[in-house]
Amino acid sequence: MPGLLRGVARTAAIAGTATAVSNRVSRRQAGRWAAKEQEQYPPEQEQQNAAPPPAPPADPMQDKLDQLKQLGELKEQGVLSDEEFQQQKAKILNS
Repeated sequence: MPGLLRGVARTAAIAGTATAVSNRVSRRQAGRWAAKEQEQYPPEQEQQNAAPPPAPPADPMQDKLDQLKQLGELKEQGVLSDEEFQQQKAKILNS
């Protein structure tokens, strides 16, 4: 009987080792295939997440007009005093 148990235990150990080695080889090979596939076909997500092209430069005069409109609205709301309004207006027009 002890010889039979020893033989079963030995077979189980060999089978377990073979399974572990086989799994490791399979994982390594799958990793290599995935790397090759990624080189050939880059993921679409990276292409979609690419930064959009920069916007064309805005018209400097339109930008100043927009700033002046906002400044006027702030003055009307009472957020800016007449003096603050004149200072900011001079900054915008002189830039």
